[in-house]
Amino acid sequence: MNTYFRKIILFSLLAFFTFPGMEVFAQTDEEIKVGYEIGNRAPNIIINNTKDKAIKLSSLKGYIVLIDFWASWCRPCRIENPNVVEAYNSFRKRKFESAKGFKIFSVSLDQKKESWVQAIKADKLDWNLHGSDLTGWKSAAAKSYHVSSIPSNFLLDHRGIIIAKNLRGIDLHYQLEKLAEN
Repeated sequence: MNTYFRKIILFSLLAFFTFPGMEVFAQTDEEIKVGYEIGNRAPNIIINNTKDKAIKLSSLKGYIVLIDFWASWCRPCRIENPNVVEAYNSFRKRKFESAKGFKIFSVSLDQKKESWVQAIKADKLDWNLHGSDLTGWKSAAAKSYHVSSIPSNFLLDHRGIIIAKNLRGIDLHYQLEKLAEN
């Protein structure tokens, strides 16, 4: 077989195995690994809200979700909070091609409930999905996402797949804009 035909065969094989949308090789939702890396299914979080009622990340399937790890005592978190609020206000009513909408699921690494609740009010974190187990860095949710510094966040698609991590400032808005309908 001459070099020309070898190149054509090689190119054909590469094209077949690398172009997106090849249904023969597509993973089903059930086959996607659970983990904290981009491309993984986000681990579920079940955590108590400010009223000591359990909230579940898994209840948000179908939405674009920002999981936001923060704490009232974290100065960089508090500095980033106005940006997160702006993103929430800008995108909570926007339409998305493959999602019902946009939600924020906040996980606090606080240990004092009063400080946590006061910071939510002071920073005008107006969404209703705030959770904490009040164990600080021992938080089960933070451990399952390997959070070692805050602020830290994970952006999930409508299937609960992590599509971006640690978006700050304009980068968060840019990623959400890419997902929103024009």
